[in-house]
Amino acid sequence: MDLDWKNLGFGIMKTDFNVRCVYRDGKWGELEVSSEDTFPIHIGATCLHYGQESFEGLKAFTGADGQIRLFRHDENAKRMTESAKGILLAEVPIELFMEAVEKVIILNKKFVPPYGTGASLYIRPLLIGTGAEVGVKPAKEFTFIVFVMPVGPYFKEGFKPVDIMISRNHDRAAPQGTGHLKVGGNYAASMSSILEAHEKGFATAMYLDAREKRYIDECGPANFFGIRENTFITPKSQSILPSITNKSLQTLAKSMGMKVEIRPVPVEELADFEETGACGTAAVITPFAKVVDIDKDITYTFGDGQNPGPVTTKLYETLIGIQNGDIEDSFSWTKILD
Repeated sequence: MDLDWKNLGFGIMKTDFNVRCVYRDGKWGELEVSSEDTFPIHIGATCLHYGQESFEGLKAFTGADGQIRLFRHDENAKRMTESAKGILLAEVPIELFMEAVEKVIILNKKFVPPYGTGASLYIRPLLIGTGAEVGVKPAKEFTFIVFVMPVGPYFKEGFKPVDIMISRNHDRAAPQGTGHLKVGGNYAASMSSILEAHEKGFATAMYLDAREKRYIDECGPANFFGIRENTFITPKSQSILPSITNKSLQTLAKSMGMKVEIRPVPVEELADFEETGACGTAAVITPFAKVVDIDKDITYTFGDGQNPGPVTTKLYETLIGIQNGDIEDSFSWTKILD
């Protein structure tokens, strides 16, 4: 492949194949391979009118041994099942999900970035209501698609501290809503606040809870975490998407002898953290240099503003090391593809 692997952005890139499967007449059909990037859809499809849509994001990596490693795709399969239950999509069987993901990687093997480039193959499973309905009710037909593309860092800074702002005039999701599900509407709701953050010179926006505006919820499209006194602390909320990266970091923190706390995190507690950051599949970990509460005229600073903190760095390097095969996977998180 004639690609500048070390300078890839995080965006759409055409690859050779995607895989698809249709749910019709109460059952899933066979996986189909396609080289087309589009497909016809009825203008009355529920995904277009009522937001019946869920997606996932995960990555595959090339190790120093030249083997392709897929990271925790069983967890993505389980999370998509929960999203499907939440908005009445047809549930994709775990085995079908995993088979589709593995198949599309092998079909597009030449697009998996080489070891040492800092790039990875991003995998996007998508589940949408394609059956037509005018009344507000779930579709009877659904389409499951998995496509891939090679990507570089989500933030152009890479693993470098960024500045973010607290967004008090936007809510990403409400308690007992869909914040805990990976559905497109949550991301649409975040776009205006993220744009505002960019216009003010920040990398992204931090959301507080929608009810009281007292507790930290999410940071743009990622989970928040803070480090204090050898403890990994991350918020507990009905509005937060359960992050597979966050879940993995919690396990790594415990293996390093740290305590882990999952609890409501008051925004004022930012003053007590030694290190903070956001975590998710796309960026892995994004350390924070500053969190600015514009409405309260308060700035929280972390470290020297130039380099990630030592605990954050160790967590990041360990997780990346496992994904790339540089560190032994004692947790059985990766699957090597033939």
